Amino acid sequence: MLSDATDDLIHILLVEDSPTDVMMTREALDYYKVANPLHVAEDGVVAMEFLRREGKHGAAPRPGLIILDLNLPRKSGREVLQELKADPDLMHIPVVVLTTSKSEEDVARTYGLHANCYIAKPVDFAKFGDVVRTIKDFWFGVVTLPPVRS
Repeated sequence: MLSDATDDLIHILLVEDSPTDVMMTREALDYYKVANPLHVAEDGVVAMEFLRREGKHGAAPRPGLIILDLNLPRKSGREVLQELKADPDLMHIPVVVLTTSKSEEDVARTYGLHANCYIAKPVDFAKFGDVVRTIKDFWFGVVTLPPVRS
């Protein structure tokens, strides 16, 4: 039996509460022909349930890359990052923080929590698309990602 071509692709988990930003991310990924499956968690609680495969996320694939907003309802991106990097089963997953904050304190604190990179989210769609293209080029073209653990 042949496997689906997407079975071999690295899954992306986008943790974002803004429907507009989710839509822009999907459109930019589509525009730049990123075939990697995208999963969306609308808040920090849902993100951790997805990552820990709890409740309705029992069959969730393990993402190979997480794109994380900091300003989330119920559980902040900082809390998600802290829990993620403290969990031996999840700590190896690279995390790209993509947020509106340009605060030096947020940047320093996020790197202190072991984020792999920090990107200030542009509001202009063309610039946002450039950021998504850069993420695609770097994380799926230049970097060797760790193997996805089941």
